[in-house]
Amino acid sequence: MTEEAFISIGSNIDPEAHISKALEQIAHRLDLTALSTFYWSEPIGRPEQPRFLNGVAAVRVALTPRELKFGVLRPIEGDLGRIRTEDGYAPRVIDLDILLYGEAVIDEPGLRIPDPDIRSRPFLAAPLLDLAPGLLMPDHGEPLSAIVEALDQGNLIPATRPSALWRERWCP
Repeated sequence: MTEEAFISIGSNIDPEAHISKALEQIAHRLDLTALSTFYWSEPIGRPEQPRFLNGVAAVRVALTPRELKFGVLRPIEGDLGRIRTEDGYAPRVIDLDILLYGEAVIDEPGLRIPDPDIRSRPFLAAPLLDLAPGLLMPDHGEPLSAIVEALDQGNLIPATRPSALWRERWCP
């Protein structure tokens, strides 16, 4: 049995190259079914660093959420040179997180689904809405569209060219 999961993909260190490499590995390891528009956004907490490029991938998986995170996503991050530090606002070669996994609600050490940052970070919520416009959040039932409407999206800039190229290559 497979589940649909939504994975956030972000980078602010040579982002187009690193996201392209991450998508290649995701498509090789998982059933990549759709990609959102990717958005440029200003960094949180460290305004002096480069802006981020963020988007969301929809995948079908036969893995548990923990297997997906620690058996697929973290190894991809490692392959691309991600070094995790205590600084939650450090620049990132690549950042891959599970936003949603079917209807699962999980609150365990190292694994929170739905990702609580969906409600506060437009660069997660807006691309997720691109892929799932009628989504009701599995934990509290509120429409994702209402969450997006409540967020300030003023600094989100659609990255039209790379989004179209990536969709064409990995989601025919």
